[in-house]
Amino acid sequence: MREKITHKAAEMFLTLGFKSVTMDDIATNMAISKKTIYVHFANKTKLVEAVTFEVFENICEGIDGICNTSQNPIQQLYDIKMFVMQYLKNEKTSPQYQLKKYYPQIYQRLHLKQFEKMHESVQESLQKGIDIELYRSSINIDFISRMYFNGMVGIKDDTYFPSKIYNMEYLMGSFLEYHLRAIVTEKGLQLLNEIITSNQS
Repeated sequence: MREKITHKAAEMFLTLGFKSVTMDDIATNMAISKKTIYVHFANKTKLVEAVTFEVFENICEGIDGICNTSQNPIQQLYDIKMFVMQYLKNEKTSPQYQLKKYYPQIYQRLHLKQFEKMHESVQESLQKGIDIELYRSSINIDFISRMYFNGMVGIKDDTYFPSKIYNMEYLMGSFLEYHLRAIVTEKGLQLLNEIITSNQS
């Protein structure tokens, strides 16, 4: 039952937002009593926490799968972008923004976990790109990895990139291209252009 509650809550939080969904809404939607939810979660904050880290773990698993099977580091980034877009396709309310505003402690822990996961994964990918001469050998891997994380987080901030002007697909695609053009070799640029062209067709 705990798993079913977490799954349904995740679906509702991502679609409607952490703030607007109440425990009553979840209970009604699942046709169970609110008391049943409280058997598994002491309060809404505990449920938000469980949902947040379960979604994070699911996304990490998917990304790990892509990293283990990708053809090259450039294609890998585009595959990850597609996976994340697909996974979060029902996001209507910028859940990260709501998490930051209404559950700052959970947001901070998530942010740190995201950084640790992404920093390690991006560093490995950058090194692989250098090894197969898609990325310039002169790049500072640690610095670029931190910049990439910062950029990915930054484009999700509605204050600076209002969803009324930019949709997430455009932001992620544009940022990816911006990031890659800064680090690719001639060989890497050729591959990047091929990927962009095939994505547009």
